[in-house]
Amino acid sequence: LKSMRKGKETNMPKGKKEGSINQKLNLCIKSGETLRGYKETLKSMRKGKAKLVVISNNTPHLRQTELEYYALLSKTPVHHYEGNNIELGTACGKLYRIGVLTIIKPGDSDIIESVTK
Repeated sequence: LKSMRKGKETNMPKGKKEGSINQKLNLCIKSGETLRGYKETLKSMRKGKAKLVVISNNTPHLRQTELEYYALLSKTPVHHYEGNNIELGTACGKLYRIGVLTIIKPGDSDIIESVTK
């Protein structure tokens, strides 16, 4: 299967790619340092501590563009998560919704390298 996303062509099926991102997110949550939420993300980007920002696909457009703008200014990569905020929360091992996730220290995970390819 070939899927197109923002001009990038991948040969990996969607489910398999999303599964690997979920595993890397879970490892990052357990071994690294992360922040959850919009306000915490903005604070970390202003301070220059954010290494990667993960945004769920049902985040409001205005909030999404504001996060992308701050990320552009702070030179932080942004990953648009394929699932909604409920699925992002589940991928992180939490029982609540997560709309925006910031990775400060990836720990043992190589999520930053795999997402910025």
